[in-house]
Amino acid sequence: MTPLPAALVSRATDAVTVAGFRVGWSLIRRMPERAAYALFDRIADLTVARGGAARLRENYATVRPELGDEDLDALVREGMRAYMRYYCEAFRLPVLTPAELATRVRVEGDGPVREVLGEGGSVVCFLGHLGNWDLAGAWGAVHLGPVTTVAERLEPEEVFEEFLAFRTGLGMTIHPLTGGPAPFPLLRDAARARGLIPLLADRDLSRDGVEVDFCGEPARMAAGPAALALAGRRPLHPVSIRHERRGSGWGIIITFHEPVAVPATGTTREKVAAMTQECADALGETVRTSTADWHMLQAVFTKDLDPERLARAGAS
Repeated sequence: MTPLPAALVSRATDAVTVAGFRVGWSLIRRMPERAAYALFDRIADLTVARGGAARLRENYATVRPELGDEDLDALVREGMRAYMRYYCEAFRLPVLTPAELATRVRVEGDGPVREVLGEGGSVVCFLGHLGNWDLAGAWGAVHLGPVTTVAERLEPEEVFEEFLAFRTGLGMTIHPLTGGPAPFPLLRDAARARGLIPLLADRDLSRDGVEVDFCGEPARMAAGPAALALAGRRPLHPVSIRHERRGSGWGIIITFHEPVAVPATGTTREKVAAMTQECADALGETVRTSTADWHMLQAVFTKDLDPERLARAGAS
């Protein structure tokens, strides 16, 4: 049999991916909540059984070196379930009312943030791949203030457009990381107005990434949140998000950690590095104590990265 051309296979795969997301948005939201969670638990368990959580396991082994194989396997299963729960909740988010959003979110440490917003200011938030940041963003847009953020451009393009429309529909302003205007000036504009600027920042392999100590291991994180806070003289809060049981379903806890101190001396780059390290320390505590809520399925620690790629990024 003559093999199909690679371009045709790629287009077919993209079409299936797009169709899958559209089915999710159209059908999952109509399922009973308990049945939807059960379905995604099953998907998670199958993913683990088929070896699809190898990187997650390696990352968990790094942050929890005290665990034996059996306990680590159980943690990986829990973590993959939490990761799939993110998608289940994302598919169902558009049908939630403001009141329903409020019942699914518990907030800690938000007093200083509300004070800044009440004065018409903005707050920069340093997020990790923890819990459900889309649920947190939707809640924030309704119950705190305008939310502006950056999203990595996904492939295929149709999937990115679906995600963009989804998040915009929840009340967030989204700027693509690539393929459009440079996001930093747009974020600086947002920082001059009232609102929240949450940025996923616990992985950055570019030449702009900052090397930090994360859970006792070198890792590279994004300089953007600290650089934005420093340039705009805005408070920078590390923010962690964890799932918690709510009856037969789930909710999240959003924790606004104390604002990061701005070093009194040093170059801008040195100040950004110190502030990023402080954010890494705050998130690291959550990753150690609520490891299953950390959905990092990519290499993040320096020891796991391709040396040639690091060299090309100017990181070696």
